[in-house]
Amino acid sequence: MEYVDSWRAVAAATGAADRAAAEDGVRLAYRGAGLAEPVEFVWADSPRAAVEAVEKLKDPGRSVRDDVRTRPWAGERRRMYDELGPAGWSALWSATGAQLWETTSALADRIRAGVVADLTVKPEDASDVRLVLMDAVLGQHDAAWLAAFDGRGGRLDGLAAVARNAGWWWPYERTVVMSERPETLHRDEAGRLDSGAGPALAYRDGFALYAWRGMPVPAEFLAELGALTPERIRAEENAELRRVMLEFYGYDRYLTESGAEPVHRDETGVLWRIPLDGDEDVAMVEVVNSTPEPDGSHRTYWLRVPPRTRTAKEGVAWTFGLQGDTYAPLRQT
Repeated sequence: MEYVDSWRAVAAATGAADRAAAEDGVRLAYRGAGLAEPVEFVWADSPRAAVEAVEKLKDPGRSVRDDVRTRPWAGERRRMYDELGPAGWSALWSATGAQLWETTSALADRIRAGVVADLTVKPEDASDVRLVLMDAVLGQHDAAWLAAFDGRGGRLDGLAAVARNAGWWWPYERTVVMSERPETLHRDEAGRLDSGAGPALAYRDGFALYAWRGMPVPAEFLAELGALTPERIRAEENAELRRVMLEFYGYDRYLTESGAEPVHRDETGVLWRIPLDGDEDVAMVEVVNSTPEPDGSHRTYWLRVPPRTRTAKEGVAWTFGLQGDTYAPLRQT
């Protein structure tokens, strides 16, 4: 659909918010909900700073999130469902919001978790922070469901205007707290937060998330990736971080430099196994491409296979969804 790409760009937008346009969108959303326009706008540099700003408000009035976001969305969904029917609505969602939902919802979850972690000093703080986060409208990270209604009229124009111009926001009767968008966003081809050189997501006040291929990692962990050795990898007690180290270092390089020995070899390749304390073994099959490169050389590939793989042929067959005894290629390329 024509709107998906534009909303994908909204979800990934970085840089300063257009504060005037975002505030106009808020006013439109309030009017559409039958509410008086807010008296005051408070801007914060990140969702973390926004939560702190909300906690300091003296008399903002009740939260009107249900009025400006939940009920209008439910009403528009019902209208479209009645207009299109079950199959039509399902097709519309599949072609629009479903294309963005997984990545945007995962990103929002990561931001919530990061805010809770940063603002939790005592154990009881966590529940208080989560309660404030429940009042948030997600702005640009509501892109998935806004994409499904774009161009169809209705009562969501104010919400869409805020989403295109700002980050998360907290609507109360008299006061609205609004967050800037991130300054930095790095993701991999699957849309997961990913950076080996610094924050994967960062706001201008320093609130940041670090991740490698979607997995949260400590900031200091990234700093040592460039100096990894097989000994350091083996010494890492956290199994998930050790997997990240192996991926960054390269399984083939690790096998070569750690003095590993093959456990099986046949006509398809060589099976290697990396034993890891406290974690399942890593099994890799080394295969050589039978088709020569332009310079006449043959490229070597490494295939990650299940830990219980017993032979190289069984591992190669698994990559094709076959059993080892049924894998008999006429020609390998």
